[in-house]
Amino acid sequence: MRTAYLGLGSNLGNRRAILTETIAKINESIGAVLRQSSFYETEPWGFDSPNTFLNACICITTDLEPLQLLAATQRIEREMGRNHKTIDGQYQDRIIDIDILLIDNLRINEPHLTVPHPLMEQREFVMVPLKEILLKA
Repeated sequence: MRTAYLGLGSNLGNRRAILTETIAKINESIGAVLRQSSFYETEPWGFDSPNTFLNACICITTDLEPLQLLAATQRIEREMGRNHKTIDGQYQDRIIDIDILLIDNLRINEPHLTVPHPLMEQREFVMVPLKEILLKA
């Protein structure tokens, strides 16, 4: 059993409902949600948009191996209506974004998965909710 920390974000539609549904889908199909941060409203990072984000972090336990976890989170993103991560390498508005931040004490450097997430420490919208749930541990 692995412990993983995931970052969630949405800046389209009913963001609160989308995050809540995403968390439920993760709990049903990936692993038990142990802790959940508050929802935080934040400005877009890395691109310009009039749509603000709602962000959160969750801690889960899962039997999935890291690449299986990545595939499962991407499947949920597609089910929720997200078709691609970027367009021509540029960030854009999104219904849902699920980032794998940490998995146990693993260090992974695969073509499609880097853990710990390489940009998380630069992103306040990740670090604030992540610290919130780490303090609850």
